[in-house]
Amino acid sequence: MFTAVKKLSNVLCLVALCITLSVPAMAKDKVSKDFPVSYKGDSRLAEEVAHAIRMYPWYDIFDWVEGTVHNGVVTLTGEVREPFHKDDYGKMVARIPGVKRINNELRVLPLSRFDDQIRWAAANTIYRDPMFTAYAIQANPPIHIIVENGKVTLTGVVRNPMEKQIAETKVRTSVMAFDVTNDLKVEERG
Repeated sequence: MFTAVKKLSNVLCLVALCITLSVPAMAKDKVSKDFPVSYKGDSRLAEEVAHAIRMYPWYDIFDWVEGTVHNGVVTLTGEVREPFHKDDYGKMVARIPGVKRINNELRVLPLSRFDDQIRWAAANTIYRDPMFTAYAIQANPPIHIIVENGKVTLTGVVRNPMEKQIAETKVRTSVMAFDVTNDLKVEERG
């Protein structure tokens, strides 16, 4: 009697093991029919888009590019200095697996020597200040300087409200710009 119970117990364990192993395989087949292998959630796709933007070799502090994702459709917004940058960003993002379509709404800033002088003056004013040295040595400094027709917009992220205010004040008092808009965000502390 004990041997029969033991054999039955072993058979039941083997059946339970087979069922356990086959359920994920069946679920995988079900998922792969409903969602192609290349399917990614929007949040994961957004991370890959952000990474691709940061890795673009000509992405610098004078461009500002953002990408949003909704149902696999990527919308690029922001401003770039060179016309070929707009096309490059679109092509680069299109190569990311899972991207269904791209809405390239990047604006190309006017080519202007006057704006270039303002860009460099603002960059020197901010990044040569000892308060912003830690930002200046980063591969992708977080404060971006967008200049259009003599008007400066500061965008990006700083650690605290004081840095946000000092960056704006330095540009307002040291750079010959028509206007300065401070769109810097303060880093969220968690």
